[in-house]
Amino acid sequence: MAPPPPSIPAPCPHLSSYRSSSRNPFRNLRRSLRVRPLGLPSIRLDPLSHPHCPLCPSSSSPLTTSSSSSSSSSRLLACLSCGQVFCPSHASHHPISSPGHYISVDLLRAELFCCSCSDQVYDSDFDSTVSVAQSPSFPSSSSPPSNKRRRVDFKQWDPNPSQSQLIRTRSSQLHPDPSSSDRHPWGLRGLNNMGNTCFMNSVLQALLHTPPLRNYFLSDRHNRFLCARRSRKKSVNGVDLCLVCDLDQIYSAAFSGDRSPFSPAKFLYSWWRLSSDLASYEQQDAHEFFISILDRIHDNLVEDQQISNHNGQGDCCIAHRIFSGILRSDVTCTYCGFTSTTYDPCIDLSLDLDSTHLSRQTARNGEKETKQKHNQNQSGPTTLMRCLEKFTRPERLDNEQKFYCQKCKERRESLKQMSIRKLPLVLSFHVKRFEHSTIKKTLRKIDSCLQFPFALDMAAYLSSSVLRSRYGNRLLPVVENGASEAAISSGASSEFEIFAVVTHSGRLDAGHYVTYLRINDSWFKCDDAWVIKVEESIVRESQAYMLFYVQKVLCYTAGGNTGTSTGTIEPV
Repeated sequence: MAPPPPSIPAPCPHLSSYRSSSRNPFRNLRRSLRVRPLGLPSIRLDPLSHPHCPLCPSSSSPLTTSSSSSSSSSRLLACLSCGQVFCPSHASHHPISSPGHYISVDLLRAELFCCSCSDQVYDSDFDSTVSVAQSPSFPSSSSPPSNKRRRVDFKQWDPNPSQSQLIRTRSSQLHPDPSSSDRHPWGLRGLNNMGNTCFMNSVLQALLHTPPLRNYFLSDRHNRFLCARRSRKKSVNGVDLCLVCDLDQIYSAAFSGDRSPFSPAKFLYSWWRLSSDLASYEQQDAHEFFISILDRIHDNLVEDQQISNHNGQGDCCIAHRIFSGILRSDVTCTYCGFTSTTYDPCIDLSLDLDSTHLSRQTARNGEKETKQKHNQNQSGPTTLMRCLEKFTRPERLDNEQKFYCQKCKERRESLKQMSIRKLPLVLSFHVKRFEHSTIKKTLRKIDSCLQFPFALDMAAYLSSSVLRSRYGNRLLPVVENGASEAAISSGASSEFEIFAVVTHSGRLDAGHYVTYLRINDSWFKCDDAWVIKVEESIVRESQAYMLFYVQKVLCYTAGGNTGTSTGTIEPV
């Protein structure tokens, strides 16, 4: 017998009773709301008052303790009916002494609490009241616009007989046949070094095995023989140039089944002609090359398809659809709590190496818990999670970086906090291993080991998570086109799997780049023309310079450019 379907819990009857007793029960409370630094809401108190629970033995005010404490001793509740103050531990006594006085408000968090149910309760009108106080740009109406973006329902594709025959006769498997003597997956082909081009080969190997980009080229989405750019004879100094066509040629060569090393000379020549400032046989930076390649792909495809460069949605070309995300930056005035928010597109995240250990750091993403070292001069290996925590940690801006507060009408000290508003399909991390030395006034390399997980959950670093910790358990106040930060962040999966690691070994001026690829839970080392299978421990001990992760679950969205109502999905 099937279990009964779960029922939605009924709303708190005591809150319903309180609401029915007044036409606008939270009108007077709005005047008492205030916003602390980082936008945290609370109840404004008389500075000369010292509220405390009369039933607690201590007579000091718990509100004088650190606001970061989450214990019940640091919280006070105030009855909305009579104003009596008490702690959560003695909240159940108040309705007994004062019948009908059930609903109270948390003075530190500005959240409703039912004394009879001994639990936090939610009210949409109260939530909107708090949101108005937190954000001056939040609409005064309690009901936000209803034109929210909705995800398209998945529709199963059933090929007809002719399509099935075409798939069987014209397709080739990417993974090796167990009965074959060649057990290396397709696409693993070495790239010849043409003179300090290991930086290019390492990035190309990562791009060749980026699942959505690989599927794009192998499904003939850009055919170099039918390219519109070549047909219009667009050239530089009389030479036809299309970097996307040259990349399509590399994909064809890599997945042709030929194991002999391939020389991407034509691709290198086109890149030199399109990026003249980097055209030389000197060693270049792999990260700069990666950014340059995506920019050239964007320029080629956007110009050919006549799409605006400034749509800001990250869907103008295949490079941005795969690698582009959106960062959110909040700068909050520490005096009045006003927050200025900006959004910037990004195609990768550059992370500082943070080797400082946190005491009893909470384990996450498979990271083992470590204790703080007794010798402060010794720093253990840093982790990717600590780098991300440092990236999203609030940072106090110094006096030279004071921002102009629109509410105070003058420059104030402020706190800046970064977060990820929208995750890309493929997440690329750049580890800052090269920094300026303040002593020698030169660049130096950081050789610290970086521990990184193979499975990564980015939920803790999303804007929705950061705002939830800032505003508490209520509707997020920032709304754009009817969609909250939670709705925007939830549009894509936050769980990622690693598939490529670009490493750098040696000195800054004479180093070498190598790529490790993860295919079918096996690791392969791509060192220019040489491709060999390696153990997982070799990858973990390497000096990671760039990390590439792909989403575990791909969202199903409508094909806006095709003019059809069916959706498209690109499998990994």
